[in-house]
Amino acid sequence: MSRNPVPTIAPPVKVLVMIFDARDEWKGSALADALVRVLEAHHIAGATVLPGQTGYGAHGGIHRKGLIGKPHDKPVTVLVIENESKLRAALPVLRPMVAEGIFVMFDAEVIPL
Repeated sequence: MSRNPVPTIAPPVKVLVMIFDARDEWKGSALADALVRVLEAHHIAGATVLPGQTGYGAHGGIHRKGLIGKPHDKPVTVLVIENESKLRAALPVLRPMVAEGIFVMFDAEVIPL
């Protein structure tokens, strides 16, 4: 059984984290899906969407599942791994898509498997 190779990412490697509300949309699509499509169009090495259980942010108040089982401001996190210059080139397209939320970028090291 052969493994798929890890994409080669030229240093400096960064992780971009985007956190926003699960109900947010972009042009009629779920925001997370729209962001992933933009990342793919920019040939970004990888992205993963993680649904959140609970959290809080700048507006205060806990974001969690509603009392009757419907989502209520649940957080979503998109993790993106790529070379810094490619991420910075995509930011002018990504940033306006998120009306409220936070973007964080930090150093990373890709560890080959």
